[in-house]
Amino acid sequence: MTIRFGLLAFPGVQQLDLTAPYEVFASMDDAEVHLIWKDASPIVSATKLILQPTTTFAECPPLDVICVPGGVGVNALLEDEAVLGFIREHAARARFVTSVCTGALVLGAAGLLKGKKATTHWNASDFLENFGAVATPGRVVRDGNLFTAGGVTAGIDFGLTIVVALRDQEEAEGIQLSLEYAPEPPFHSGLPEKASAEVLARTKARLAGSRTARQAIMARLAAAAGHEPG
Repeated sequence: MTIRFGLLAFPGVQQLDLTAPYEVFASMDDAEVHLIWKDASPIVSATKLILQPTTTFAECPPLDVICVPGGVGVNALLEDEAVLGFIREHAARARFVTSVCTGALVLGAAGLLKGKKATTHWNASDFLENFGAVATPGRVVRDGNLFTAGGVTAGIDFGLTIVVALRDQEEAEGIQLSLEYAPEPPFHSGLPEKASAEVLARTKARLAGSRTARQAIMARLAAAAGHEPG
């Protein structure tokens, strides 16, 4: 039976948030994978890679799995009712509702994280409580039919986890082997607690602009909801 995946492809998406799970999903037997946006115009990722949507909000077929990647472009989505409404509509019918990295914040803005365990990029995990989520560390966190993945590279682990949930471990392991996914990073600085103080400070400074803008958005959302931001 064909499994239909839909990944949101929006301006400013972190391309690896999208392309890592895309590669895994597209490697499944009998899979149909869509890149979805408001219209069919090419979009530019956060790192300037051009991506071509394959379907639009209006034409998107029913999805078995809906996935929201992250990236700096997430900020605009948090207050975009057309996007949030689309996600709510398809999440209500999808088998799995999922995100990678800061895409979890968009699921939160759509009202889909209340009371749910969820994870996201380490530099945004404190925002999860603004949406009533229970921030939970992990590369991939599942709560019922909700799957959320940590930052960027966790999208591969997430994709393989979804394959197991949809099919079986044998197919997931075959995909992992075909992709030669056997990570041996040259450095062990991929998490704040493992990075040096200097690297952590430099990285936080590089991410500060987007985070500051996101904090302002959280304050507006909280004000609109009539409560203080977390």
